This record gives sequence, C-alpha cells and structure tokens, in this order.
Amino acid sequence: METVLRPVTVIGGSLVVTLIAGWLLDLLLRRADTRHTETPLWGLLRRCGVPFQVVLCTSLLSGSYRETRILPDHYSAIGRFLTLVLIASAAWLAVRIATAAVDSTYARYAAVTEDEARVRRVRTQVTLIHRVVTAVVVVVAASAILLTFPAMRTVGASMLASAGILGIVAGIAAQASLGNLFAGLQIAFGDTVRIGDTVVVDQEWGRVEEITLTFLTVRTWDERRITMPVSYFTSKPYENWSRGGAQMTGTVFWHLDHSAPIDLMRQRLQEILEDIPEWDGRGGGLAVTDTTPHTVQVRASVTAKDADDLWTVRCAVRERLITWLVTHHPYALPRITTAEATPRPTP
Repeated sequence: METVLRPVTVIGGSLVVTLIAGWLLDLLLRRADTRHTETPLWGLLRRCGVPFQVVLCTSLLSGSYRETRILPDHYSAIGRFLTLVLIASAAWLAVRIATAAVDSTYARYAAVTEDEARVRRVRTQVTLIHRVVTAVVVVVAASAILLTFPAMRTVGASMLASAGILGIVAGIAAQASLGNLFAGLQIAFGDTVRIGDTVVVDQEWGRVEEITLTFLTVRTWDERRITMPVSYFTSKPYENWSRGGAQMTGTVFWHLDHSAPIDLMRQRLQEILEDIPEWDGRGGGLAVTDTTPHTVQVRASVTAKDADDLWTVRCAVRERLITWLVTHHPYALPRITTAEATPRPTP
C-alpha cells in the first residue's frame, strides 16, 4: 500500500499545490486589474498563469521526486529531465512577463500621448526591445540546457580555447547579418523610420508594417508587401512622408485652352474642397504655372492630414473639376485649331 500511496501523495500533492497557487495568482491579478484600471499590466500578467504553474510544479517535483521511490535506478535521468523542463518553463515565463511589460508600457504611453509620430516611435522601440529580450532569454535557456550535460561542458571548455579564431571567422561570415542587426538597433533608437510611417522606396510607396532586427516590411497601397534589409534605410536615401508630421501638400494639374475661366475655376475649387471630408482645410489654391502655343498648365494645390487622404483629395478634385468644365465650360478644354493654309502667292 505504501508503494502506491507515496507516489500518489507526492505527485498529487504537487499538482494540488500548483493548481491552488495558480488559482490564487489569477485571483490576485484580477483584483489588481480591477483596482488599477490606469494600467493594463495586471490583466496582461494573467497570461503568465500556465508557465508559472509549470515552473512551480516542476520545482516541487524536482525537490520531492526521490520520495516517490519510483524507478530508483533512474533518479539521475529523471532529475535531468525535470531540470530541462524547469529551464524551458522558466524561459517561457520570462518571455511572457517581458511581453506583458512591453505591451503595458506601449498601451499606457499611447493612451496619454496625442502625438501619433511619438506613439509610433515608442511602438517601434518597444517592439525591437521585446525581440532582443526574447532572443537573449532563448539563447541563455538553450545554453543552460546544453550545460546540464557533462559532455557538453567538456566540449564547451575546449571550444573556449579557440573562441578568438572562431569569433573572427564568424564575424567575417556574418558581416551582412551583423550589419543588419546594428542597423535595426539604429533605426529603433535613431527615430529615422517607425512602424506606421509612409515611405517611398524603389519608387514604391506604402506604410511600414513591421520592423525586426534584420528586415523591414512595407505594405504598399495595393496590398503587396516589400521586405527589405534594415541596412537599406541606413545606407541609401528614401522618402519618409511621415517624418516631422504626417500632413502633406499635393498638386493636381490640367492642360486647358487659353480661354479657360481661371477665376471661376478658383471659386469652384474652394466649393469642391469644402465638400471633401478628407481635406484638412490648411490650404487650397489654383494658379497658371505654364503656357504653350496650344494650352495653359493649371495647377491646384491641396492639403490633407496624411498620404492616404491626400490621394483621395487629389483624385476627387481632378474628377469633379474636369466634370464641371465639361458641363459648364466645354470651350476651356484643350483643342487643336486647324485652318486651310494660305496659298502661296504666284509671281
């Protein structure tokens, strides 16, 4: 009977303690989340319940599994297995805690900051910090797992003797990757480009959708994704339409006849702009910018709060004003006047 009750007591007791501790932790976090509504940290930390329970249960079993007297000839193997599970679950818990802290920091900053550019900057920084922390935790956990095996410790000691040469070789081989890594950190803290910025790269414009330590993804207006190494944005020129603010000014051009009613067009332009919700009201004007023997070039300047709205405003102005000219002033449309040539005089 003792051979049955002992393992049941040890294993069952560990599971019961784990479940009770997990329930109490979740209860405390829910109450803290209810009391402190100004921060989402406590609610986000509830995601750590499962890894916390795994860490606690593994720790309890590591300290008491010998009392079960199950497989006494394999205590070493069981202990090593529990150690591996403990290391992996501890890394899992650390990543979850870091994720909760990062998400909470960004959410609180975004809630109290009205400057969209600064919010995107913080989002870019905390995202890359989270990726760096995750990578460090994974590398440390993998190293700790390998060091639990005596053979790997021997190999590691022998490898330290040639670490200098290996470091030089690895540095040369991974020069491009390391360059992208440092470029990613430079972008994160140099504030040159941020998640959500509107950029033009290789004559393609779109919004920055994702920034990692090695690559950057731009989502174009037609739903395509352009993936580029982050080193591109530290070594080559590109257009960032969101730098210093997302507000933009755009132009619309028409080629019309010399008799076009310019003053009436100015009045009609203002009426059209006031009827377009995407127009931000900062500016709107019309002027003749060039002339040719057959036409005049008329330019309208319009403004909007960002690139997407500016595109909508430009298209609407172009369409509505040309429709108005066709309906009310068709003589203003460009045309080529032809006439019979004057006959050459005879001597």
